[in-house]
Order: sequence, then C-alpha cells, then structure tokens
Amino acid sequence: MPLTIVNTRDGRLWRPDHAPLCPKDVTDLLAEAPDGPVILMIHGFKFSPFTANSDPHRHILSAQPEKSCFKAISWPKHLGILGAAKDACHGIAFGWPARSSIWTAYQEAAVAGKALADLVMMIMAETDRPIHVVAHSLGARVFLSALHHLPGPAFTRVILLTGAEFRRPAIRALQTPAGKATEVVNVVSRENDLFELLLERAITPLNPLARSLGHGVQAWLPNVLDLQIDNPATQEGLYRMGFPIGQPNRRICHWSSYLRAGVFPLYRAFLTEPERLTLQGLKHHLPDRVSPRWSRLFSIPLPVWPKLRPPQRP
Repeated sequence: MPLTIVNTRDGRLWRPDHAPLCPKDVTDLLAEAPDGPVILMIHGFKFSPFTANSDPHRHILSAQPEKSCFKAISWPKHLGILGAAKDACHGIAFGWPARSSIWTAYQEAAVAGKALADLVMMIMAETDRPIHVVAHSLGARVFLSALHHLPGPAFTRVILLTGAEFRRPAIRALQTPAGKATEVVNVVSRENDLFELLLERAITPLNPLARSLGHGVQAWLPNVLDLQIDNPATQEGLYRMGFPIGQPNRRICHWSSYLRAGVFPLYRAFLTEPERLTLQGLKHHLPDRVSPRWSRLFSIPLPVWPKLRPPQRP
C-alpha cells in the first residue's frame, strides 16, 4: 500500500511537491486503500521535511530509510502499513518543522497541531474509517494540540512514544470532546528521564513542579493507559499476553519506545486488532502506575527475559 506524505509549515498543509494540499488530494489518497484504517505517523524534535539532512521521510517515516543511523528504522514497515490487501492500513507520514531550538520547536508543535486537525477534518469528510496516530517526542504535543481544534470525536486509537509534553496541558487536551473519544497508550520509560528533565527546565524554568507525560496521566483519565516499557512487571504482563518485549539495554535513551525489541507487534495489534487487544484488557494485566524518576538510573540489573532482536532497518 502506498505511503502518503503530508507536510505542514506556518499552519498550512503541503504535498511533498511543495504544492498546497487540497481536499481533492485527500480524496485521491484515500481511494488507494478504501477499507483499512488510517494511521498518522508524527515525528519529534530535530526533524524537518524542509531540510534534506533531517528529513523524516528519508528516516523513520520512510518505507526504506536512507540514513545509516541506528535510529533509522521504518515505522511504516514495522506497523504493517505497507501491505497490498484492500483492507490494509493507509499510512500518512506527517512532517513538520522541528529543527530549531527546543523553545521554537515546542511552539511550532502547537501550530502543526492546528494543521493536523485540518487534515483530519478533510479525512473525516471523505470516510468514516478509524483514524489512528503514532507520535514520538514533540509529535505527541502536535497530536494533543490538534484535539483543541476538533469539534468532536475524530481519533480512535493513539500511541504516544515518550511524549515531550507536560502532564497538565495533556490532561486538558484529553478532556476535550475529541480527547475523551480517543483511547490512548502513553508509552513511557525511565530511560527517558534525562530528556524529560531537560524539557521541564527549558520550557518551565520557573515552575519546578511542572511534570511531563513520563510521570503518567492514567490516574486522571479513564481512556489512557500508561505503559512503562522498562518496568519488569509490565514486561511480565505483556509476556503473558503474548507480546514479549526485550530488556532495556541502556540507562538513558530517548528512542527506546520504538527501538525496543518486540514493541512494534504490540503497537500494531493495538491499532489493528481492537477486539483482541482492548484498553481495559491491557490495564487488567499491567501496572496502574509508573516508577519514580531516576529509578532506572540507579536500579540493580533487571531479570533476564528471552532475548529478542530489535527492529531491523529499514
């Protein structure tokens, strides 16, 4: 199934040939896969489709990444988007300018969120197919910002990968009509603690109590699961459900939420097999709270689980 590229800059939507995206373009792209769900994939900080050496469409959002970087694995491939069946998922790689400073990129994410909402409204005007999202880092803020610009239910299931957003605005966004109608898996890891601290101190230096998504939001929102992938209890629960994931092999890592061995089969099942993998079923088998910050950094060696190979490039 072809992979569609949609970019945004300055609040406007663009085709990959730099022409403005219009409703007919959306009609045409949806006709290529008339039955399957739509999966929007949103990158995070330091990518920009408008800069060749940081283009996400040549990296994680590509069917065949060109980069030799260890982080350059194909999300479309591992999410099962590239199948040829009529009911295969239709992947949309959503690019936005996140190459500047963290302060500017944080603001750009909110602007990109408005454009994402515009795109979703175009999609909903053409089809009632489920719309899912997978977003990493500041891509989570893009998704959460979009919720404020949607009048009602829009997304079905969403996976946020070590999201770079604060807990309070995330809760506000998920309490909107669009947010309440969405089932969200908030993937967190104590490997990301350093990056979360840097975000908090950079964006809210005068508020030492501000906390990021990595501290969890499940306690406030019934439609959210905090999935801590480096927690042994989480690993055991997923193993019993038929989703073994690999052990953490780093104490500090911002990308483990998609580089960890075994995570993509879990994500793919959550997005495409809702009857098999319900949110309540996951909650029943997994911890209902996340570990404290820095607990990974100073932890003793973890139990040995079956070794798995990480996702392979592309």
